[in-house]
Amino acid sequence: MNERQAREATLLQAFESAGAASPSWTDEDRRWVDRVALEAVGSAVPADVFIAERAHHAMHRLLPKERATARWLERRPRLGAWCAVVAVVAAGLGLFADPIGASQRINLLTPPLWGVVLWNLVVYLLLLSAPLVAMLRRRPGRPGWLRQAADRLLGLGLRMPTSSGAAGWVRSVAGRAGAASEKPAAAIAPLTRFAALWSARSARPAALRAQALLHVGAAALAIGLIGGLYLRGLALDYRIGWESTFLSAPTVHTLLSTALAPASALSSIALPDAAGFASLQARPGDAAGGAPAAPWIHLLAITLSLVVVVPRALLAAGCIGWLRGLARRFALPLDEPYFQRLARLQRGAAAEIDVVPYAHTPSPQASLGLQALVAEAFGPKAAVRIAPTTAFGAEDGAAPAPPRAAASHVLMLCDLAATPEVETHGRFAGQLIEGLSPGAMFALVVDEAAFQRRFGGLRDRMLQRRAAWSDLGTKIGRRPVFIDLDTAPTAEVVAALHAAFADAHASPVPAPVNP
Repeated sequence: MNERQAREATLLQAFESAGAASPSWTDEDRRWVDRVALEAVGSAVPADVFIAERAHHAMHRLLPKERATARWLERRPRLGAWCAVVAVVAAGLGLFADPIGASQRINLLTPPLWGVVLWNLVVYLLLLSAPLVAMLRRRPGRPGWLRQAADRLLGLGLRMPTSSGAAGWVRSVAGRAGAASEKPAAAIAPLTRFAALWSARSARPAALRAQALLHVGAAALAIGLIGGLYLRGLALDYRIGWESTFLSAPTVHTLLSTALAPASALSSIALPDAAGFASLQARPGDAAGGAPAAPWIHLLAITLSLVVVVPRALLAAGCIGWLRGLARRFALPLDEPYFQRLARLQRGAAAEIDVVPYAHTPSPQASLGLQALVAEAFGPKAAVRIAPTTAFGAEDGAAPAPPRAAASHVLMLCDLAATPEVETHGRFAGQLIEGLSPGAMFALVVDEAAFQRRFGGLRDRMLQRRAAWSDLGTKIGRRPVFIDLDTAPTAEVVAALHAAFADAHASPVPAPVNP
């Protein structure tokens, strides 16, 4: 799957799992694209091929309704153009920078040139140590301000959701969608989710683009500094020497002989001995002292090329090559519940769903509602098993029987009318999560049917109770899904269920819940 296909698949995922039904993508559209993709590629191809084909066909129906998103999909981060701009600017800065000044005397210990060399050596050390730091770090570090600035630079004028500019892109696109839609929230939610998903999945390419720009800029700056030395040397008579309050001639000889040894070997320009270095030391009041600077300018230019220009150019080329490889082979997280559902759809396999009621026995109508929810969310072939109800407080005794090994999804069913408690509901949810089979997903489903029958007209009371359950979900690391099981499941509920499973995949191990 290439990067374009991955963007299309991520966009479609956002519209199908945003938690709110979008007017741009309906259930009829979803059923149509399922049928067309299965007819196009069948069940024998790999899952990523089917997912890419399905997304490609979906764009024919989705993009005509999402013009701003369609325009973004057609645009590309013009890395080559930005590299050229950065190279010209950095080379210009180096060319017009004068590290020598009006004295026309080059101090061999002058900080500007050696500062550039030392800075680049520090950068190389950081690049070499980055993998070790990443292994030792418990959580991914945030990109630095330089990388964020380069990432934003690539998105200028493109309205791209880059890893640091997604929020702005969403505001611009979603604002127009909200203005044109009768349901702004439903129109904005998929775009917001797409920006979040793509920002995470494109973080590596965005980082590589930023690194490529930084490497190009560093190499061009060094080239500009070298060019500036030679251009000024054509019209000015530079003299070379050194001066220091603390360093002696033998020490300077050792330092500079070591630093300039590679350049000396390549250019066959011999370095003076200790006595020669002593003769180059500037004396107070000796304005015309020093030796001709031409050989030393050659040595300094070669050193800058060896330490800065060549390594940075190679690093930039490596980043660009890596980017091209990622663009051709972009890996999506196919183990996420959304893509697993599509893989089962392609294979014709059925999802296995275990429903575990806690302190709430579903009515016959609610059981039918669960069957309808599962069929709508996972397809008509999905199998659902409703376990016996676990009594309130039973989690204090023996641990509940773990879900079946074949269960791909586990739903903990609770009643909105109950008061959620971490010590009971939260602890039981933690026990269920610990008993999940590898790859299985957990979701907390809250049935509103009984509460609707009793307090249907008191919307504020319902919102308060939902907020209490949402607070419990935050504490156990799982977002609850609210549904009235006495009614047919809506597209919003199905999308919310998929979003809850997606969140569970993002944080598979919740914080331990202790009484």
